[in-house]
Amino acid sequence: MYTCAHCTVKGCRVKETERPLPKNCPMVVHPEMTGTVQPEYFDEKDHELYVHSSEIEALGYGNWPRIREIVELCYMMNWKKVGLAFCGGLADEGRRAADIFRKNGLEVVSVMCKTGHCEKEQVGIPVEHRLRKSLDSWESMCNPVMQAKLLNEQKVDFAVVCGLCVGHDTLFYKYIEAPVTTLITKDRLLGHNPVQALYVNGMYMDRRVYRDLDPSTPQYPQKEN
Repeated sequence: MYTCAHCTVKGCRVKETERPLPKNCPMVVHPEMTGTVQPEYFDEKDHELYVHSSEIEALGYGNWPRIREIVELCYMMNWKKVGLAFCGGLADEGRRAADIFRKNGLEVVSVMCKTGHCEKEQVGIPVEHRLRKSLDSWESMCNPVMQAKLLNEQKVDFAVVCGLCVGHDTLFYKYIEAPVTTLITKDRLLGHNPVQALYVNGMYMDRRVYRDLDPSTPQYPQKEN
């Protein structure tokens, strides 16, 4: 098991280190891969994408917001048609993003998560797991698979995710055929700034980030192996 998140050596970031690497360091476990560039980077398109991404890292470091980096990557890769998959709860942000892309000379195809007009009951979501608890209420389901299929049909060069729900974004990533990146990661509690939960701890945040400390958190049964 690799535990890079807790490594105090970070030997992979320096030319040489005087401290020994942890025994479970990937570079110790797989010395044959250390110092050897993975062959996938030399695939023609992947090599171009990786090199241009690194150029943007250097050019925009601390100067450009993420949306500008996306624009620059599109120009470097000669991607002209951008597919924007956005959440209905971030419709304003989706519109603003689309406007910025267009003003930068890109063509934008945008599809909202509720497209398809399907009801949650159709996919088997019980009333207790809906936002509206009334039995006679109608609630549109999020539809990330259709978002992906519509953008595939439009043959977008690059796809951008704008605030899709946790898990729904996973399905979008699975079914989209174009290269994809994320502009906004949804976090309803923290104003779509999920990193804040990592910085605020103790009595203010513990009951929200640890399941067993919050009795209101649904406790789903564990699946048997």
